[in-house]
Amino acid sequence: MLQRSQIASLPCPLVRRVFALALAGWAVVTPLILAAAPVAGWEIAKIEGRDYVSVESMKRFYNFTKLTRSGSSIVLENAKVEMKLKLGGNECLMNGVKFVFTYAVASIGDKAYVSRMDLAKLIDPVLRPNFIKNAGDFRTVILDPGHGGKDPGATNSLGNEATYNLKIASQVKSMLQAQGFKVVMTRDSDRFLSLQERVDLANAIRENAIFVCIHFNSGGREARGIETFTLSPPGVSHYGRDAIAADNQVRVGNEHDSANIALATSVHGSILRRLQKNTFDRGIKHARFSVLSGVRHPAILLEGGFLTHPYEARLIENEKYQYALVKGIVEAIAKYRFAVGTKPAGNGSN
Repeated sequence: MLQRSQIASLPCPLVRRVFALALAGWAVVTPLILAAAPVAGWEIAKIEGRDYVSVESMKRFYNFTKLTRSGSSIVLENAKVEMKLKLGGNECLMNGVKFVFTYAVASIGDKAYVSRMDLAKLIDPVLRPNFIKNAGDFRTVILDPGHGGKDPGATNSLGNEATYNLKIASQVKSMLQAQGFKVVMTRDSDRFLSLQERVDLANAIRENAIFVCIHFNSGGREARGIETFTLSPPGVSHYGRDAIAADNQVRVGNEHDSANIALATSVHGSILRRLQKNTFDRGIKHARFSVLSGVRHPAILLEGGFLTHPYEARLIENEKYQYALVKGIVEAIAKYRFAVGTKPAGNGSN
């Protein structure tokens, strides 16, 4: 367990600051947030039939010391966290790391509001990871290198996604094992596994574990950057798709909605720091990938760059870029384990 004196050495600014808050027991007030009745002190409004919470009440609850607004731009600040919002926009920057909201930031008169869903399922787990229930202590990491065998995934003149996925996962495995973690790979060779087989292999692990699915992306010659996905909470659609009735169903993976977003924050932030100007932040997003829906452990899917982008494809082939991804994942897993490991008194989020 990291001590207070060790926090300054944590690599990612967002991870370092959020974990400092967790250690300090910051914002230990009332349990959040999706109770049937409004929580005392929260200013809640209905907008287009949905519950929204005022930014002013977020400021009070999370001990932000400053709230500034310039036109459509809104900034919440204290000594450790800077949160940037934009009226009408669905992106949130916390200490420079991008999160994609389900619903746009809204306003009533001169007050700004964030959807209660985004507050409970994204903002709160990021700011208060030590309040997350059922994250548990774990020493097992399940790595899922996407594609393989008859399914090479995205391809270009330098290689294919299945090969890159396995190479990254294998190096992550070695580093994690050197730190004392038990590591399970869904595949350790170039073989095909169905999505259900991957889920079944993960769920065969009965002890507490986390699941990290490793991919690279495709999307034409213009798209580039990294993005990290977690399972959409019930009522939230797949990123970029209109809502359908099936989105309201609770999936196995929804047991860990808050742990999922905390794990994604740690991994995404650590990789951004490692890659710096060699990537573009596409954000942390919700999706309904079947490999996330069925896994009973906290789970994320990382897209480590675009094989279809001419410049980024060459970066992905570069061993220094690969090493940055590997180190980012390994560092993030240790930091996430610390963040959810110290529990405050009272209830946490799901």
